[in-house]
Amino acid sequence: MIELVSESRCIKCNICVNVCPTNVFDKVPDAPPTIARQSDCQTCFMCELYCPVDALYVAPQVEPLTAIDEESLKETELLGSYRRNIGWGRGNTNTAKQDSTYQLLKAMKS
Repeated sequence: MIELVSESRCIKCNICVNVCPTNVFDKVPDAPPTIARQSDCQTCFMCELYCPVDALYVAPQVEPLTAIDEESLKETELLGSYRRNIGWGRGNTNTAKQDSTYQLLKAMKS
């Protein structure tokens, strides 16, 4: 479930608003988007995945967390962790060719 939009990292591009399939966010003029409908979040990670500055945190839990704060997410490197773990973003190595489905399809084409 979406838990945080970092006010210090957000560049107000609203990509998260546009990619969210369940319309969780509201655009706010000259400010980061707000999490307006957290209970509608499907934990698809699309917003975190597409955020170019790692300003979002989506928790894998389906219930909202309590006492979550940006500083602890920074310290534990959880902001943008989903994006890093799948190899998206600058300086990351694409690991798609290591995926078993990719390997299977490649073998079938040969």
